[in-house]
Amino acid sequence: MENIKNQKFIALDNSGKNYLSWVLDVKMHLSAKKLRHTIEEENTASNEERATALIFLRHHINDGLKYEYITVENPLELWQNLNDRFEHLKAVVLPKALNVGHNYDFKILKQFRNIIPHCSKLYHN
Repeated sequence: MENIKNQKFIALDNSGKNYLSWVLDVKMHLSAKKLRHTIEEENTASNEERATALIFLRHHINDGLKYEYITVENPLELWQNLNDRFEHLKAVVLPKALNVGHNYDFKILKQFRNIIPHCSKLYHN
C-alpha cells in the first residue's frame, strides 16, 4: 500500500494498456531528474545515475513485470525490454486515441462556432 502512495504516476500494467502514457510520464520524470540519458543508446551515465534510474523504473512497473525482469541491472536494458514487449500497442492504441481526440476537437469547434459571433458582439460594442 505504501508503494502506491510513493508513485509519481500509475505503474505500467502487465497488459501494457497504459504503456503510451507510462512512456511519456517516465521520460518527463527522468528528464526532470536529469536522468533521461540513462535510457538512451550509448550513454555515459555513471553507476549512480543508472542505479537511480533503475530504481525509478522498477518503482513504476507492476509487480508482475518487476519479478519478470528482476535480473535486469541496467535501466537501458529494462527500457528496451519493455519497449520490445509493448511497442506494438502504439499501432493499436494510438490511432484509436487520435480518432477520439479528433472527434472531441470537432465537437468543441462546433461549440465555438456558436460562441465566437456572440463574443465578437460583446467586445466590439
